[in-house]
Amino acid sequence: MKAVRFHEFGGPGVLRYEDAEQPVPGPGQVRIRVAGTSFNGVDANIRGGNMQGPIPVALPHTPGIDVAGTVDALGEGVTGPAVGDAVVGFLPMTEDGAAAEYVLAPADVLAAAPTTVPLADAAALPIVGLTAYQALFEHAGLQPGQRVLVNGAGGAVGGYAVQLARAAGAHVIATASPRSADRVRADGASEVVDHTAGDVVATAVTGPVDVVLNLAPVEPEQLAALAGLVRDGGVLVNTTVWMPAPSDEARGVRGIDLFVRSDAAQLAELVGRVDRGELRIAVAERVPLAGLADLHARAADGGISGKAVVVPGS
Repeated sequence: MKAVRFHEFGGPGVLRYEDAEQPVPGPGQVRIRVAGTSFNGVDANIRGGNMQGPIPVALPHTPGIDVAGTVDALGEGVTGPAVGDAVVGFLPMTEDGAAAEYVLAPADVLAAAPTTVPLADAAALPIVGLTAYQALFEHAGLQPGQRVLVNGAGGAVGGYAVQLARAAGAHVIATASPRSADRVRADGASEVVDHTAGDVVATAVTGPVDVVLNLAPVEPEQLAALAGLVRDGGVLVNTTVWMPAPSDEARGVRGIDLFVRSDAAQLAELVGRVDRGELRIAVAERVPLAGLADLHARAADGGISGKAVVVPGS
């Protein structure tokens, strides 16, 4: 099969489009013919060798944490997915990923793919959709009528977070650049703050919020200012885990660092929302597998807005 792999850690140039052995599923695994994977920021950090502590990978390594595709072989003991099923999943980060024509997946991380979008596009859902879902509902305990500030709403996680929070009955305040503002409003934001106009968030948010979801790589003092916007007893959930979320024990404000995990039941819930028209999968571009190194390079230069899907055989 064709795959993109890196044999050493480094910049985007270490990614090679090459022939690789087609994998054989072991007990509890299925083999998926890949329709699409996607680019996530963590892919670049793993490729650069910056995550060998929390996410050790063996070389050569195939990136691609998200997968959408069709089951084509079953390992011993698999009782859920069947050959021919269209599935999506968030793959184990330490194993080979879906930047290939075929990939192995534990059967228990998979959910049925949405039927209302092209199968390849469904690869834009798992890791970012689960990040937004877990941040809002597991960690923040979002309730109808609450005020939510999504800092960095113009990115892929932000798009899902705004949609999910609005659907839950929250008042959503979102920060985004001018190029993303219309999309963020379409996702359901009640207020949009231009974060490129300087450090204006603390002054633009006119009242306390119940939840802050920080998705942006801000400076520590900016994150502390965001925590100051949270009402007593509220929550700040932070996805930039290299910078711990601040808490304020005197006011009962909790700071939570989010490490997203694979959860097939939650993913199935998100898929159901997609098929009911309640959640929109946004794909900014579709890139052939052979162009993955270029995609990584453009991402490093800030040249990607929204979610990019990577498609084998195109």
